[in-house]
Amino acid sequence: MAFELPSLPFAYNALANRGMCQETLELHHDKHHQAYVTALNGFVESKPELQGKSLEEIILMVKGKPDLAPVFNNAGQHWNHILFWQNLAPKGGVIPDSLGKKIVEDLGSIEKFKADFKAAAASQFGSGWAWLVLGSDGKLKVTKTANGSNPLAEGQGKVLLGLDVWEHSYYLDFRNRRPDYIVNYLDQLANYEFAEAQLQSA
Repeated sequence: MAFELPSLPFAYNALANRGMCQETLELHHDKHHQAYVTALNGFVESKPELQGKSLEEIILMVKGKPDLAPVFNNAGQHWNHILFWQNLAPKGGVIPDSLGKKIVEDLGSIEKFKADFKAAAASQFGSGWAWLVLGSDGKLKVTKTANGSNPLAEGQGKVLLGLDVWEHSYYLDFRNRRPDYIVNYLDQLANYEFAEAQLQSA
């Protein structure tokens, strides 16, 4: 069965007054994410060894194999974006008490978490992602990955939040000001309720 582009969990204009315009979402979701899904389905169709595998199975199966790098990149980006759309919310930016308590326990303070996340996202050279993950030791960590990789592929832990820092995710709204995009995400768009649900289900 072919992989499919998931619908956005909100209207295309739902984030416009919080720093992510309708055109950004239309291009990012309908064009960029769709392109990853289309390419991935093409690879699966042409490679019998990938058929019948879940998205996670494909990512883990092809990681680190140079000849299958295009499969990894498109599968990874499909996985990343499925999470990314859930990481955004029209009334985002509010950290629930239980998640906030865990952040303070593991990362020092809400302010330090945001500073660490901003540093990870801003320092990712070129394209990639910044993440808040629950490590195998039960502690929260801020990490980053390059291009289409992710915490699943790199064994970093369970993802609570992930921010896309490819330029197409912010250029219409913030031009080249990636740090402003990151701060806006943390304070206005981040779906911390989703992050809390991920933490509780771990």
